[in-house]
Parts: sequence; C-alpha cells; structure tokens
Amino acid sequence: MKKSTIFMGLAAIGLLAGCNQNEPSNAEQSTASSSSTTMSSTVVSTTQSTSEGTATTSALPSVSVEEAIQVFQDTYKDAVVTSLELDTTFGNYFYKIEGVDDNNEYELTVDAETKAVSEERKEALDADEQNGVKKAEDQLTITDLLSLTEISDIAVKEVGGGEAADWDLDKEMNITYWEVKVKEGNTQTKVKINAQTGEVLETEIDD
Repeated sequence: MKKSTIFMGLAAIGLLAGCNQNEPSNAEQSTASSSSTTMSSTVVSTTQSTSEGTATTSALPSVSVEEAIQVFQDTYKDAVVTSLELDTTFGNYFYKIEGVDDNNEYELTVDAETKAVSEERKEALDADEQNGVKKAEDQLTITDLLSLTEISDIAVKEVGGGEAADWDLDKEMNITYWEVKVKEGNTQTKVKINAQTGEVLETEIDD
C-alpha cells in the first residue's frame, strides 16, 4: 500500500513539471509583447513621417537645382551664377538662371523636367561692373545647398502650414539664401532661409 501511494505521488509531481515546461514564463511573455509594441510603433511613426514629408514636396520637379546649374555652367563656361528662380507656367516648372563673367551678363531658362533650354540672353555689363566687379559682388555660394525638399519643409513649418509654391535663390550681405513663397488659403508668406544651414532669416506676409 505504501509503494502504491509513493508511485502516485511521483506521477503527480512529473505531471506538474510537464505543465510548467509548456507554459511560457512571464518574462518571455513580457518580452514578446514589448517587441510587438515596438514594431507597431515603428511602422506608425514611419508612415506618419513619410506622409508629412510628401504633403509639402510631392509636386517638386525631377530636375534638381544642381542639375539645372550644371546646364548653365556647361553653356557659359566662365560665368558664375548670380540668381536662380524656380517658377511655374501653366503647371510646368522651369528654372530661370542668371549669371555673369568678367564682361557679360547671361540668362538661361531650363525646363525642370527635361533640362531643355528654351531661352538664352546675353548682354554686356556696364563699364563699372566689368572686369570681374559684378562677378565678385553677386556670385552665389552654390556648394552644400540644402535640397528643395528640405527648404520647402522648413518654410512650411515656419508658416505653420500651406504649400511651398515658388523658390528664389539670391544673395544679401554675403549670405546665399532661398526665398520661398508659401501659399495657405488666400494668404501668401515669403520665408527667407539660409541656403546652406537652413536658418530662417526673415518672414513676410504679402498683403
């Protein structure tokens, strides 16, 4: 009788041990839950970030600022860029680029989707602007430019919403800057941004 009781006790202990092995520990359940939550948060965050970025930059042209400048430099070998505009006509984007060499001023219009050149202009500089004077005064710094996407996002965030519509690259007090026009409803705001650092220099609401 004692042997039977001992045998049944051992069997019960073995059964309990087997059940404990099949159930995951609290630590394992917590780790799995945490991992699942992290993955879910990552997906949501990425989706929101992508959506926010697309909202202000989805309509930008395929030809970059650097590519448009290269077209200008290939056309006028000795000229430097003094201004650049990205505008639209009937829904089509185009770059208008101006530049000078030692004695002449140039203007070039580049299709922002095909790089095709549609207009060219050459004009002699005034006597007091020749021999590199205007070239030194007005030459833009075109290295390390922030992208149109980055500049547009900065401008829209500064205004608090809207859509970036026109972009002008210019120079003032030896600083090369973008002037971005942001449209929000019936309001248009011009935002000046350092072209290299992204610092907002000035905002102005058009009446």
